[in-house]
This record gives sequence, C-alpha cells and structure tokens, in this order.
Amino acid sequence: MTGKIRSKRIAFIHPDLGIGGAERLVVDAAVGLQELGSEVTIYTSHCDLSHCFDEVASGQLKVKVYGDFLPTQIRKRFHILFAIMRQFYLTLVLIFSGEINKVDYFIVDQLSFCIPLLNLFSSDTCRILFYCHFPDQLLTKRNGWVKSLYRVPFDFIEEASTGCADQIVVNSNFTKKIFHDTFKNLTQVDPGVIYPCVNASLSTIEITESDEEVCNFFKNSRYFLSINRFERSKEIELAIKAFAKSKRILPGKPRLVIAGGYDSRVVENVEYLKELTQLCDELKLTNFTVRGKLIIMPPSTDVLFLPSIRTSLKNSLLKNAELLLYTPGREHFGIVPVESMQFKTPVLARNFGGPLETVVHFDGTNIDEATGFVESGDYEKWAKIMIKYFNETSEQIKKELGNNGYKRAMKKFSRIETSNEFAINLQHASKSAKKNTISIWILFIIPVIISIVIAFITYRILLV
Repeated sequence: MTGKIRSKRIAFIHPDLGIGGAERLVVDAAVGLQELGSEVTIYTSHCDLSHCFDEVASGQLKVKVYGDFLPTQIRKRFHILFAIMRQFYLTLVLIFSGEINKVDYFIVDQLSFCIPLLNLFSSDTCRILFYCHFPDQLLTKRNGWVKSLYRVPFDFIEEASTGCADQIVVNSNFTKKIFHDTFKNLTQVDPGVIYPCVNASLSTIEITESDEEVCNFFKNSRYFLSINRFERSKEIELAIKAFAKSKRILPGKPRLVIAGGYDSRVVENVEYLKELTQLCDELKLTNFTVRGKLIIMPPSTDVLFLPSIRTSLKNSLLKNAELLLYTPGREHFGIVPVESMQFKTPVLARNFGGPLETVVHFDGTNIDEATGFVESGDYEKWAKIMIKYFNETSEQIKKELGNNGYKRAMKKFSRIETSNEFAINLQHASKSAKKNTISIWILFIIPVIISIVIAFITYRILLV
C-alpha cells in the first residue's frame, strides 16, 4: 500500500536538530514526505547550520528555531526539565503566532510534552503522530532515591502526553516490546513500526571528492570503522579494546577509525572523547584527532578520531572500510549498520536490540542472505571475528556479504518505504477522533507538576 497525503501541510517538532540517528530519521522523513508532495516545516529549539545534516544546511528543508536562548541544563543537571521548558516555549510561539492553525499534521518525536497542547489548540482536522525512538524514562540513570523521586513527575508526563497522540509509531519491533513493557497505562495502544531509512539515491559506485579525500588520506591502508555519537551509552571502548587485541595478529598496518556526532556544547561528548583517547594511551595505541578536512595523519597512528564529520565524508568512510564495528549494547534500532550495508560494507554488531532486525548474521551456511556478524559485547570474541574476517575470509565472500547488505537496505530501509509508511500512519491518524478531553486534563495538571518540580530543584540546588 502507498500512502497518499499530497498537498498536506506537515510540521515536525524535534528538540535539537543536530547530527545523530534521531535527527537523521527526522530529516529523511521530512524529505520523503516533501517528495510525496507535502509542504514540510521542521520546528526545533536548536539548529546550528555548521553542525547539521546537508539537507538542512542547504535549505532543502524549511527549519524554524524557537527558544534557543533558554538554557539546556544547570550544573550538568536537570536536562529533562529544561528540554520540556524549551519545547513548551516553542509550542507557545506556535499557538500565539497562529502557526499552529496552518498545519494538517504534526509529527512529534523524542519529547511528547507538547502533544496535549497541540491537540487542544490546533484545528479540529489536525492530527498528531508521535514517533517513539525509545521511552525517555529508560534513558536516564537513577542513582539513589532522590533521582528516582525527581523523575516521578517526568515519567508521568511522558506516558500521559504520549497517550494523547492520535497515532503512535516506534522505530523497531524491539522498541515496540519495550513500549508495552514501560507504558502500563497504554495497553490499548498498538504502535505501528516505521524503520529509519537511508537515501537510496546515493551511489555506491560513483567516485566523489570525499572518496578521493579518503583514499589519498589512508593511502590504501585498510581500516576498521566505528561511527556513533560520542556518548558513553555507545560503548565505543569495545571497538578500541577489540582492535588492540586483534592488532597484534593482523598483518600490515590496519587502523581503527572512530567517527561520529560531536558537539562541544555537550559536556558528555567532550568528556567521552577524552576518555577514549586516554584508553588508547593505556592500551599503547597511538591516536590522532582530526577536525575538519583530512589533510595529514602521522604514519604511526593506530586509532584515528574524527569528531563531527560531514555526511559526504561519513559515506566515503563507510564505502572504503574493511568492516563496520557497531558497538552500542542496547540500541533500539541503529541506522549506521543500515548505512554501512547500503555501501556494501559488512557489519559486526552487538547481538541485542535493533541490530538483530537489520544485520543478518553469517554462520557459514547462509551466504545467500548474510550481511555481517552479531556477537555479544566480549571484546575478545570481537577480536576473533575481526582477525578471521581480515585474514581468512575470501574476497568473494566479503563481496557477497556486501551485496546482500545492499539488497537488504534497499528493500527494507529505503526512504521511499519509510515515507510511504509515514503517509499511511498519518492517514490512519486522520481517521481517529481528536483526544481533546484528555488534553484539557493534562493541560491542567502539568503546570502543577512543573511547579512542584521547580521547587524541588531549587531546594536541591541550595543543598549543593
């Protein structure tokens, strides 16, 4: 079935339009729906044109930023509170400016707080779809009773406001199960599944300027590749430890390239990159960090860090890599393995969560469909796979794994497929009754909860 929502006005609401998997999904979905004939606008609380995807920087997508002057944290704390406040301000701008009445569909992701307000103040024909990447309450650590108590109102708000959406979708069957396990009061909801996608129009054959940049930089030396945001939850140290273990046996001078989203405003990004370089030092791996254009790398470099790479360079790195090492242990989907398969590069990923729905493990008998390997987070097991793949796997098998990955990416994870699924789910939302009754109740209770939380935070700050 193909979705048809031509000539509709669609607005995305996303917290921070930087560089990451969630942002990649929003951009791809927006471009796809735009290509289907809809008028699309992305509303966000932050967008840096020097740190975003090409479709945003080029102006291909219309982006409006409201509320970036508001803080994101205090003393490295209270991120969720300020995220809600920033979204609340953005929503108020839409309401008082009248922009909210010019939208046929809202697609909200990550933060569901604004949904009751959108439901109450939008037109009677407007419908809201919420895209759940993963329940926010499961993404935070609760060290002690104070943090647990602090999270109570936010957990309530997340579940209640999520339930106000006219249609809910998730990014994988794994996330769908987690959704049901987490939101006990939404048992009547059966979320749809819309996989994130890749741009099928990108050529795996055409030689680009970035391809030449990569080839000239590495001078034909082989490298393993890890692409993730610089966050501790991505467990990039697994790739470093596995590489250190395998390096002693691998011939020549193979390297490990660690690239991905990095924002100097984000404390964790800065701290984690430093921690990873320190780990390299402890393992006696010579490491080097390049920011910007690939110009020169010391010949002794074992591990190369590339924070905040542009999309074209990321694609070239994927196209020329020996093997992608995808390290997150609890990834609910993970778009990077699909991007790697699109460029015919096999994947080694953790055997949990989203990668089990994207990567087909090669067991020696399924060369007709395998796209890579899945394994537990034991770096010694990873090292064995890397050594065997590097030293013993024939070029023919590597080629078949790559071709299988490309076919799988195009069949299940193309932008056309994802866009059509969004269109179908928006059509489904338009057939449902608007949930204004619940919205009014939530709208009444949220200010009370926020007031209590602010008072509690003030008390905690005074104790520090």
